[in-house]
Amino acid sequence: MIKFSEALFIQVPVIGILRGYSLKEVLQIVKVYQQEGFTNIEITMNTPNATAIISELYKLYGGQLNIGAGTVLTKKQVEEVVKAGAQFIVSPITDISLIEYCNSINTPIFPGAYTPSEIYSCWEAGARMVKVFPARALGPSYISDVMAPLEQLELMPTGGVTLENIQAFKNAGAMAYGMGGYLFKDSFIQTKYWEKLSTHLGNFKKALY
Repeated sequence: MIKFSEALFIQVPVIGILRGYSLKEVLQIVKVYQQEGFTNIEITMNTPNATAIISELYKLYGGQLNIGAGTVLTKKQVEEVVKAGAQFIVSPITDISLIEYCNSINTPIFPGAYTPSEIYSCWEAGARMVKVFPARALGPSYISDVMAPLEQLELMPTGGVTLENIQAFKNAGAMAYGMGGYLFKDSFIQTKYWEKLSTHLGNFKKALY
């Protein structure tokens, strides 16, 4: 089994979040995504047939992309998706036992946290990076405010990261970015404008660097 690649994660520290798309749609989206140089993809567990989609992506892209499962809430879900090929776990909540379990099976986890206490607890428990969620209402200044006294933290704002503010999040100290709808523009996907999606993804990558 191919494990999570730190090199791929750092190469483009964006986790693209796909929620609710069919396998056929996911395969086309991920093809464009990978061609644009992105290296980490997440399939949320509230996507129909999420485990089967993760399994198919692992077969096709294992070693080229880090393939993860998102919206994970339980140990049972972790077991299920890791067996299918998930190389990392993303959760919207702070659950220390879930973090500890993922560490015990050598699977990186990005747990969700909101307050400084939650964020610190996740980090101390062994999170690979803490998903600050939802970041939309908090904004880049919240990242810099939290990191001022806690500079050892590695934070990944998720929910509300856009082309317009990704640089501000980066300047505030964010180490990675979780992005769904702003990154995967649904209007391009539904109309199968894959060239437009490709250009849009490329613009995000340029904005990051």
